Amino acid sequence: MNGEYLTVSAHIRRGLAELKIIVERTESIWQQSLRSSDDYYVDAAALNLHSYYAGAERIFEMIATRIDRSLPDSAHWHKELLEQMTLEIPGVRPAILDLQLWKRLDDYRGFRHVVRNIYTYNLDGDRIAFLVKNLPETAAQMEQALSAFADLLEQLGAA
Repeated sequence: MNGEYLTVSAHIRRGLAELKIIVERTESIWQQSLRSSDDYYVDAAALNLHSYYAGAERIFEMIATRIDRSLPDSAHWHKELLEQMTLEIPGVRPAILDLQLWKRLDDYRGFRHVVRNIYTYNLDGDRIAFLVKNLPETAAQMEQALSAFADLLEQLGAA
């Protein structure tokens, strides 16, 4: 299991680096949208917000599969997976997300669902603005939480 811990930690750290790029791109695109009357920038910002949560969810799926050994499989598995990350699993791992971060990420999860299910010209610009504004703080909390978990996995892997 030691090698597994180190592998998962490496994947978490790579995923966090990729999420950081998405945050930077989202902020840059949003600034362009504020300077331009071109709605395509709003669409691009929405796509990057979608990508941010999709990247976070890939990390959570890996943790659920390789550490928890339990991936939700119901019709609401996306929501259940996010909730699973708030759980302490005795003898397996501590909770990864606190309830504040869970709530923030749940906003992005819900928005990801919207992006996947409506035409871009129907997206709510105010909702996108809210999510873009909150993305840096959400990403910082996410990086802190997942880095702490990766640190723990590395300690366990080295033992």
